[in-house]
Amino acid sequence: MTKNPKPIPKQYTFKNYLALVLPFIISTITTPLLGIVDTALVGHLPNPAFIAGIAVGAVIFNTLYWLFGFLRVSTTGFAAQALDDPLQLRASLIRPIFIAIALGVIFILLQKPIFNGAMLLIKPNAQVQHHADNYFTILIWGAPFVLVNYVFVGWLMGITKIKAVLFLQVLINFLNIILAIIFVWGCHWDVKGVALATLSAQIICTLLGVWFIYIYLPKTLNKPDLKAMLSWQSLKSVILVNTNLMIRTICLLIVTNHFISIGSSFNTETLAANAVLFQIHYLMAYLFDGFANASSVFSGKAKGTKDIRLYNLTLRWSLWACIICPVILIAIWFGFDTAIIKLLTNQQVIIELCIKYQYWLIIFPVVVAGGLIYYGVFSGISYTSSIRDSMILALIVWLIAQYWFVPMWGNNGLWLSYILFSLARTLFLLVWLPNSKRYI
Repeated sequence: MTKNPKPIPKQYTFKNYLALVLPFIISTITTPLLGIVDTALVGHLPNPAFIAGIAVGAVIFNTLYWLFGFLRVSTTGFAAQALDDPLQLRASLIRPIFIAIALGVIFILLQKPIFNGAMLLIKPNAQVQHHADNYFTILIWGAPFVLVNYVFVGWLMGITKIKAVLFLQVLINFLNIILAIIFVWGCHWDVKGVALATLSAQIICTLLGVWFIYIYLPKTLNKPDLKAMLSWQSLKSVILVNTNLMIRTICLLIVTNHFISIGSSFNTETLAANAVLFQIHYLMAYLFDGFANASSVFSGKAKGTKDIRLYNLTLRWSLWACIICPVILIAIWFGFDTAIIKLLTNQQVIIELCIKYQYWLIIFPVVVAGGLIYYGVFSGISYTSSIRDSMILALIVWLIAQYWFVPMWGNNGLWLSYILFSLARTLFLLVWLPNSKRYI
């Protein structure tokens, strides 16, 4: 006679799932919010080249940090899987910190080739490139701090220390806003002031993160064997997961940079309008990321405890999130569309262009919901080959779509191609959903 399965713990409910979402939204929204604050501050200065320069600089950093955003995502999954093993929990932190510091130093050493390569791709005019250079040259020194902070936040998310995550992310945004206002409007340092404010906030919050890690890192009598933790054998599975996630991000960034590059071929005003809409798009995507992170934590717990029932619940909660989140975003946009645009710029030509193309932002959350939220589910169980393959297929859709539609419909064709890419991300990822249960 088979035994009845253990009841699922009381903390595993949709209410508890939603309790993780808000802090995760606030934490994941930090990167685009920093860019939005920067854009808004210079968007109220008289020269449109300021906002275009910040837009180009923000694209470079979004590219760099998105490319290695797997440090946060994979760390959350590995930490959630290791909750019952203090030594593995330490390892889930130490390994990605080692990678983060190495990558940050490489960014600084290669800053000139990185910037010059970006300019070859984006091809802005000389004035825009000058402001982008000022922004990039200062902010690149924050790379090690940003990447280490990704690891800290990912690890704290994985062990569900929500208050610590929330505090760090609120603080970095608060510091950035206050310092940017002082440097830009008080000291009149325009683009350089924006960059210095963001850099200062990044450094302060990463250093504070060290304190939280010290508090929550499990104390054991055995000293960690760093040589064993960082050996090739122990790093191999981590590298495989992260490589798949990096390939996924490379595909995403090819599309993003191609989008900006095509948009810059129209005119400065259209580039600036697309920059404003794309910042709002980033905001929407990172709101979805909050749900994806909650799904990642619960799917990681399911894998760590080999609990298929919890995994099935996570799939159900994720489906509800795919329905609820777009409805909320569309309602917010219909109520505050013009007000949101005017927060980012007061230049009438750019506002009118944003209003002209805004309907693409209404479609975006509907088509991208599944691709973003189930990405969190799959990353939590380290089933990252499906994430990689679905994104490669979506990239092919983008390349075909922009080839046909941009010459026909200009900027509308550009946005249509991006919507089709976002839809493909969802549809192709869902193909692997039935197979995912084998990873529990």
